[in-house]
Amino acid sequence: MLKSFLSFFENSKKSSSPSYTLELATAALLSEIVSADNEITAEEREEYEKQLQKHVNLDEEALSQLLKKGEATAEEAVDLVQFTQVVNQHCNAQERIDIIKSLWAIAYADSSLAPLEESTIRQIAELLYVPHSQFIKSKLEVIENTYL
Repeated sequence: MLKSFLSFFENSKKSSSPSYTLELATAALLSEIVSADNEITAEEREEYEKQLQKHVNLDEEALSQLLKKGEATAEEAVDLVQFTQVVNQHCNAQERIDIIKSLWAIAYADSSLAPLEESTIRQIAELLYVPHSQFIKSKLEVIENTYL
């Protein structure tokens, strides 16, 4: 009886784990920063769209749908691991660093950095195996491009 229960549990776990495309996983990660500080500004939304477009090759209508689906997926998510696993499987080190730069760009879009935004970016960087030195370097590059 215990074996059948464990078998049932394993099968239900396998069938309930959603799989995401790289595009949707990226959109969800970027969306996490838009809503991280619970203040969604027009500048952050605009930057979200701009940054997502850098990572995906879609026409305007498909991009609009991906933006909405990314927001909804991020909102429903329990953790970030499900998205970062997809990114780690499909992206090389430089592409993962580019995602971190995009996260910083969204965080700084409203000219302020909330502690929760920085914390979320740090968590994502760690899950993407981006070294701390590159995490800081990416932040400084975005600040330099944004404010100078």
